[in-house]
Amino acid sequence: MLKAKRIIISGGGTGGHIFPAIAIANALKKLDPAIEILFVGATGRMEMEKVPAAGYKIIGLDIQGIQRKSILKNLMFPVKLVKSVRMAIQIIKDFKPDAAVGVGGYASGPLLYAASLKNIPYLIQEQNSYAGVTNKWLGKKAQKICVAFDGMQQFFPFKNIIKTGNPIRRESVNIAGKHMQALELYKLSAFKKTVLVIGGSLGARTLNESIMAGLDKLIAADVQLVWQTGKFYYKGIIEELGENYHENVRIMEFLNRMDLAYAAADIIISRAGAGTIAELCVIKKPVVLVPSPNVAEDHQTKNAMALVQENAAVFIADKDAEANLVDRVLELLNNKEEQKKLSNNIGKMAMPDADEVIANEVMKLAHG
Repeated sequence: MLKAKRIIISGGGTGGHIFPAIAIANALKKLDPAIEILFVGATGRMEMEKVPAAGYKIIGLDIQGIQRKSILKNLMFPVKLVKSVRMAIQIIKDFKPDAAVGVGGYASGPLLYAASLKNIPYLIQEQNSYAGVTNKWLGKKAQKICVAFDGMQQFFPFKNIIKTGNPIRRESVNIAGKHMQALELYKLSAFKKTVLVIGGSLGARTLNESIMAGLDKLIAADVQLVWQTGKFYYKGIIEELGENYHENVRIMEFLNRMDLAYAAADIIISRAGAGTIAELCVIKKPVVLVPSPNVAEDHQTKNAMALVQENAAVFIADKDAEANLVDRVLELLNNKEEQKKLSNNIGKMAMPDADEVIANEVMKLAHG
């Protein structure tokens, strides 16, 4: 009787790391229902809640990142790092994995380092077009690095790179034949154009301020708006505008049905997180990207530029968004030719089976 393979998946911190990790785990389960999967995350972070909700066991490491704004908190970083590496070594001794996967986030570093010390083969899933410091360092000993963008040999050994794309939430991109259902859900007219604004579950201040600044123009153009504000900003916006501000405007804290939000949209305004971009490529709709400048190594701008270079998205810098975003969106709405070109080009970049391709690579490592 062959022993079931055991895989550790480490990382998290944000939805952009957690959703791909769960997608990889689900794809592994499909390949081998008997497989044993253990997640390793950072205590107090989002993964400690989301992973068990998806049906997987998780152990938390007491680890943090470098805090740019607090020197005091950084004094604890070396102590926590050493403690986390020790704990990661113990987890590997107890669980005896055949392979490990790192998806980025605080827990990925200690776990993959411990795996290298214990000669456990590991794979890195690098979501962004610009690799972070930890992944660059860990990439030297990784057996495989799965990437979503071209040109990643500047960060990793070329022979170990495989372009797989980023795993997506399949239920979110399944929009075929759902346009009328989407219009019904959001009580929208089929005879008007619809703009969707997505700033992540917490929200994006710049996107919200830019929409607020251009609301009158959108209403004057008789454009419908599905506006996901995020939980940080929803209350303030509702207090300012009221629940039923205008018949064309739907203000929402969170979108529970991403598939229907995507299906309703003619144009999408978004930040440029790697996971979101992977979904937008599959959706194949015209996109205006406003990358967040507040992320490590400014990787959202680099993600966005990878699309802009292929004429697959419109780019607006964060600092220019309040003045220019709505005008550019209205201009795009009036330009059918540009919309078509953007849709075609972004669709060419779609890699919808990333989770399965990565899972296959993990299994190859596990089988040695």
